[in-house]
Amino acid sequence: MSTTDLLDISGSDATEVGSYFIANYPPFSQWRQEAVPEILVALDSPPRNSTAPLGLYLHIPFCRKRCRFCYFRVYTDQNAKAIERYAEALAREVELLSDRPVLAGRELKFVYFGGGTPSYLSARQLHSLRGRLHASVSWDDADEVTFECEPGTLSLEKVRTLKEIGITRVSLGVENFDDAILEGNGRAHLSPEIFRAYDWIQQVGFPQVNVDLIAGMIGETDENWAACIERVRQMSPDNITIYQMELPHNTVIAREMKQQGVTSPVASWATKRRWVDEAFQALASAGYHVSSAQELVKDPVKDRFVYRDSVWRGADLLATGVASFGHLQGVHYQNVDQLEDYLTTLEAGRLPLNRALTPTPHQLLIREMVLQLKEGRIAASPFREKFGVNILQEFAEPLRRQQAAGYLEVAGDEIRLTRKGLLQVDTLLPEYFEPEHRAVRYT
Repeated sequence: MSTTDLLDISGSDATEVGSYFIANYPPFSQWRQEAVPEILVALDSPPRNSTAPLGLYLHIPFCRKRCRFCYFRVYTDQNAKAIERYAEALAREVELLSDRPVLAGRELKFVYFGGGTPSYLSARQLHSLRGRLHASVSWDDADEVTFECEPGTLSLEKVRTLKEIGITRVSLGVENFDDAILEGNGRAHLSPEIFRAYDWIQQVGFPQVNVDLIAGMIGETDENWAACIERVRQMSPDNITIYQMELPHNTVIAREMKQQGVTSPVASWATKRRWVDEAFQALASAGYHVSSAQELVKDPVKDRFVYRDSVWRGADLLATGVASFGHLQGVHYQNVDQLEDYLTTLEAGRLPLNRALTPTPHQLLIREMVLQLKEGRIAASPFREKFGVNILQEFAEPLRRQQAAGYLEVAGDEIRLTRKGLLQVDTLLPEYFEPEHRAVRYT
C-alpha cells in the first residue's frame, strides 16, 4: 500500500497489507505519549456526568497459538505462574483506577473480557480473578458482561464457571468450520471442539450467545462458505458476527508477504463482500436481522450488544490490561504495549499509561457519526442535541457523493446505507474525517 492504510483499499480490490476496520477516531497513529498527562487529569476529575455509561475492558493476552491474521497483543505458551502474575497486575490496575475521582459514585454498565483468549484461563483462575476484581469494582448489576471464548479451551466445568462469575454474553470464536482452513490460518481449534463447546454453552444457558465468523480466510471457497453459513444457521445463536479478513501490518501473513515478496493469499474485497451479502441473505431467510455491517441478531429488541452500542455513542470505557484502548471524559488513551513493561509498572504501583489524545468537540462528533454509520442507519437529531451540529449540513458534500454512488440514501432526518454501502462501510468513513487524517496511517 502507499502511505495511507485508509483509502487505498477502496481503489484496489486486492486485500493488501493495511488496516481496513475503523474502530476509533482520530486514528490511533495520532495518539502521543506526551499527552498522557491529559488522561491523568481526566482520571483525577469528578465525573462530568455521573449518569454517563461506564464500561470496563479487561484484556487477557494469552492464547494457545497465534493466528496468522491476528494483530492483537497476545502471548503463547504461558504457564500458571505467568498467568498468576498477570492476574495480580490486572487486579492492581483496577484497584488503582477505582480510587480515582472519576469513578466516584458510578457503577459499571458493561464489562468486556477480550483478548487474546480470556477462556485460556482455568476455572480456578477465573474464580480467583473475579474475586480480586470484585474487591474494587462489581459487575453484578451491569447490563452486560461479555466473555470471548476459543472453542478448544472450554470444558463443561469452565462454561459453568463463566455463568457463576456473572458472564451474560458468551462470544465463541468459531471463524470457520473447515479443519484445513482453520489449520492453514493458524487457529488453535478444530471443528469437533466447536460443536462440543457450543453444546456446553447451550447446556449451561446464557442470556446471549454470539458466534464469530470470518469471510475470506486463506483457502476459503464458495462451497465451503455456503456450508459455514448453513452450519451457523443450524446452531441458531442469538448473535452472529461476520468479519471480512484484513491484513494489518503486524500479522504473520503481512510479515511473510513482505519477507518473501509473495502476493496476498486472501480473497479480494469484492469476493468477501459477496460472501457477506450471501450470508446476510441466507440468515435473513432464517429470521435474522442485520444490526450492523458485521452483526446479525435473532431478536432486535432482546439481542442488544450493549458494549458496542455504548462505546459507539461516547460512553466512558476503562481500559485495563496490556495494550488495551480506552476513552474517558473525552480523552482517548492506551496502556503500554509490552507485557513486561505492563507488569513492572503496576508492581511499582503506577498506572501503565502509554499514550493519549484529547479529541476536539468536532472530532468527537466525527467519531460517533462514523461508528454509528456502521449500524446502517442514523438520525441527525441525536447529533444536533448532543453536539449542536446538523450533520446533514456539516457533511453535505460526502453525503451527496456517496448517495450519488449508491452507497446511502438521505431521507428526511435519516441517513440510511444501502446494502452496497453497508458491505464496504469502512472504506466510506474516511471521507468524513478531517483533511489531515485522510492520508495518514491508521494504526
